[in-house]
Amino acid sequence: MNGDKGHPYVGLWVTADGRIRHELLPNGRYDEARNGRAHAYQGRYVVTGRHIDYVDDTGFTADGEFVSPDILHHAGMILRRTKDQA
Repeated sequence: MNGDKGHPYVGLWVTADGRIRHELLPNGRYDEARNGRAHAYQGRYVVTGRHIDYVDDTGFTADGEFVSPDILHHAGMILRRTKDQA
């Protein structure tokens, strides 16, 4: 279910403090900013149902769960969908 423009989770996801920003791109790639560092991690993702699996370009893997259309739980963090630009 990743990589198509109708993907329900494509967009920008941000922690409440703004330190972590995940941009899920429509091509199945993601771009993470961390602690003000743009492009800190980049890689691909796959969504299965409400579950997301990440593989960054170094091979590191992580995952998460979309608990609602606008809330993502990932690595002990809560990210919310936002309309801001990355």
